[in-house]
Amino acid sequence: MLNKKTKIFIAGHKGMVGSSILKKLLINGYTNLIFADKKKLNLLDQKKVFRYLKKNKPNLVIIAAAKVGGILANSKFKEKFLFENLQIQNNLIHGSYLAKIKNLIFLGSSCIYPRNCKQPMKEDHILSGKLEKTNDAYAIAKIAGIYMCENYSKSYNLNYKCLMPPNMYGPGDNYNLETSHFFSALIKKITIAKKKNKKHIILWGTGKAKRELMFVEDFADALIYFMNKKIKEPFLNIGTGKSHSIKWFANFLIKKIGGKLKIKFDKSKPDGMPKKCLDITLAKKYGWRYKTNLDKGFEITYKDFQKNN
Repeated sequence: MLNKKTKIFIAGHKGMVGSSILKKLLINGYTNLIFADKKKLNLLDQKKVFRYLKKNKPNLVIIAAAKVGGILANSKFKEKFLFENLQIQNNLIHGSYLAKIKNLIFLGSSCIYPRNCKQPMKEDHILSGKLEKTNDAYAIAKIAGIYMCENYSKSYNLNYKCLMPPNMYGPGDNYNLETSHFFSALIKKITIAKKKNKKHIILWGTGKAKRELMFVEDFADALIYFMNKKIKEPFLNIGTGKSHSIKWFANFLIKKIGGKLKIKFDKSKPDGMPKKCLDITLAKKYGWRYKTNLDKGFEITYKDFQKNN
């Protein structure tokens, strides 16, 4: 059983998800937290990761570190998404085992599910069909991480858990239009268009693809909630269980940010998966519920965006 003095290592503490987890752990009274930036610890360097884990011997490792991005980045740099994500998670999972660390939480992604997956997507739908080509390299790496955690837990009597979030947004998000996810890219595009008094914005695809969106601090709360829960399943979906089209999200943001923008769609560009909506029945059975609606989440996120961009 973990307590407030449990030594916890957060890998990826500077990213949107990792920084939110760090913030929420501190708010919840966890005081023995360790982390290291890239200058101190390159997670791609196996020897350094193994040495760090053996030296510091945390009671729990949280893997929030990953190479992430939207359709453009995933399509353009498949080899980097595959290699770097496999390398990071392999180093941390196997390194934790070698350092005799009993507890680990691996963060996955809803892109592990097949392109034409039944909706909402249940945990047992994994590997039931072909993956979406625009992010298959990232998905394959995450699937490998799930199976590593499951089999290391079985073979070595360890408590290595996996949580699968949908698209997330919130403070500390990435707004680089070449590497960002859809929601942060929409915020940036609409804000720029408003400032420049443009009449329209151009979005990739048809706008019909549906996505589930979760406020990052809700996911951080979920991770802390499940830290001390015994989970029978190899992994759990963590989300809102609600999805909307890209066009719907764009219109939502235009109303919130202001302006009278029209939306034009570049149909020569891909949509990605037709629909991604998680079935969160199992998470609910364990007693967890998300808290933050999109209006409140956007308000917090946009204040952070205006402050830092």
